Amino acid sequence: MSTVYLSMSADIIHGGHINIINKAAELGELTVGVLTDEAVASYKRFPLLNYDERVKIIENISGVAHVIPQDTLSYKKNLETLKPDFLVHGDNWKEGSQRTIRAEAIEVLASYGGVLKEFPYSGNAEYQRLEDEARDRLSIPDVRRSRLKKLLGMKTTVSAIEAHSGLTGLIAENTKVEKDGEIRQFDAMWVSSLCDSTAKGKPDIELVDMTSRIRTIEDIMEVTTKPIIFDGDTGGLIEHFVYNIRTLERIGVSCCIIEDKTGLKKNSLFGTEVVQTQDTIEHFCEKISAGKAALKTSDFMLVARCESLILEQGMEDALNRCFAYVKAGADGIMIHSRKKDPAEIFEFCEKFREKDSKTPIVVVPTSFNEVTEEEFAKRNINIVIYANQLTRSAFPAMVETAETILTNHRAKEADDKCMSFKEIIRLIPEQ
Repeated sequence: MSTVYLSMSADIIHGGHINIINKAAELGELTVGVLTDEAVASYKRFPLLNYDERVKIIENISGVAHVIPQDTLSYKKNLETLKPDFLVHGDNWKEGSQRTIRAEAIEVLASYGGVLKEFPYSGNAEYQRLEDEARDRLSIPDVRRSRLKKLLGMKTTVSAIEAHSGLTGLIAENTKVEKDGEIRQFDAMWVSSLCDSTAKGKPDIELVDMTSRIRTIEDIMEVTTKPIIFDGDTGGLIEHFVYNIRTLERIGVSCCIIEDKTGLKKNSLFGTEVVQTQDTIEHFCEKISAGKAALKTSDFMLVARCESLILEQGMEDALNRCFAYVKAGADGIMIHSRKKDPAEIFEFCEKFREKDSKTPIVVVPTSFNEVTEEEFAKRNINIVIYANQLTRSAFPAMVETAETILTNHRAKEADDKCMSFKEIIRLIPEQ
């Protein structure tokens, strides 16, 4: 009997899936490769059902002989292992981001004489409605809040990019690139106090109050589904912080990061160029403990940000503080540096991991931006935040456009710098 291979996420099973499984089974003994949770989350959306649940569903569909994991969107590994006579797929991957994955699969099949069988893609409106409903469910606060912890369990390194409005949230939600047989997208969004303040024309000194910042979060949440990491600055007074963190948890934020500074907060990248005061270990631990005690669920993460390297207090001070913060209940540690050389960040991670192998480590590589996510992963760093790049790239572009109009006394010369309104409208969901 001929052997057949078919891959799917199987997160939502509808008539189109049953149809292609039946057609594949008619060709021979069918093996279905179920995409792992990480593979699904990397190109599509966070799966509603975990891998084990999806496997159980596929195993019980008539015509399926075997079920195996497919770790990436690329078929190469499983095709080279199984060498099936037929690979079955819908014809929807001929165009768009999966076309290079298709080309790779065809090359592997040709190497041993396998055949690609493509069937018309089921574009039923009802199937799209099911997918839309799945996305709607992912935006529900209770579902959204838990996703960051789940992603940390799936992926070696989680990436987040800043968002400071509904539109930048849509960019963070929908931007994808195809590279090396993979489709990449951001896993989460970072709501930065710097970018939120800048968008409002205010200095980054905790001037924008929580009511305004929560309004920004709500604008983003209305049009996106990905988990949100909130920049909580110093957290403020403990008496205020316990209420604020409970509000963040209730509306569906996944994580809050607070830094161990006191007084008038200044941006960390100024370092010792401006007066900045670091909190005592005892008081900051008290704030962490109070925040954790205020939470109602285990889904929400409170991460402690250590400023010792920024303030040139030394490696030992940074390590002592971070171990104390974890003992006080912090769900993760963010270590920050303004040096372009990542050596001190790497040294911290190595020494921290000698005593603590589990607590997530967060970095913001604004200064040490030559380091790749793969290099961070090798250092056991769990979350990488691109904290301000959308804001920093938008403003020069807008200034250049404004200067072009002033120079030419008309807008024609600025057209090439502008996205068309049709493209902008396509970004914005109708519901």
